[in-house]
Amino acid sequence: MSENTVIIENGLWKNNVALVQLLGLCPLLAVTNSAINGLGLGLATLATLVLSNTLVSLVRNLVRQEVRLPVFVLIIACIVTTIELVMQAWFYELYLVLGIFIPLIVTNCSIVGRAEAFASRNPVGPAALDGFMMGLGFLLVLLVLGSLREAIGAGTLFAQAELLFGPAAEGWKLTLFNDYGGFLIAVLPPGAFFGLALLIAGKNLIEERFAGTARALAAAPAH
Repeated sequence: MSENTVIIENGLWKNNVALVQLLGLCPLLAVTNSAINGLGLGLATLATLVLSNTLVSLVRNLVRQEVRLPVFVLIIACIVTTIELVMQAWFYELYLVLGIFIPLIVTNCSIVGRAEAFASRNPVGPAALDGFMMGLGFLLVLLVLGSLREAIGAGTLFAQAELLFGPAAEGWKLTLFNDYGGFLIAVLPPGAFFGLALLIAGKNLIEERFAGTARALAAAPAH
């Protein structure tokens, strides 16, 4: 198995930031009351991971060990500030919805962790790929959790898509259930915990099924 394949598998599944490492849960649980909110924060986090991993890898041989972490945090803070300014300029209404959780990306343990554990020890190419796949894995969890909570809580999908995709997306809203009164707890904080627990349980169940199938094949007599 190639190094790139391992990086992809780790980012999307085996070492997923949200489902395995359980990092970055504060923004994940706070903003995923809709698919668009989750997607918006996921894209911002993905961009931060890719750029921070790339820059950390570029300067890894120029930074002394004693100041390594402060330099990494400074790099991440500069990237997040740039992303925040871009969102204020181009996605202002979405920026208002996400609020404090955009600047708080700086404190996301997964970003500092990837900078320290991987980007500071690997060339630019693998570091950038690691940032992209870890960010994509986190984004997918945000999107799935946001979609699940929005569907159960409001009976819709991709409501307010125009916040992220502009006026052309005003008709993207899908109504899943007509005359649906909504299930309020799904879009409240407790709903986030229930939803994440279901996703983690689902991942564990899938892995157990595959492991059981692999054991059965290995135990089967050869013909």
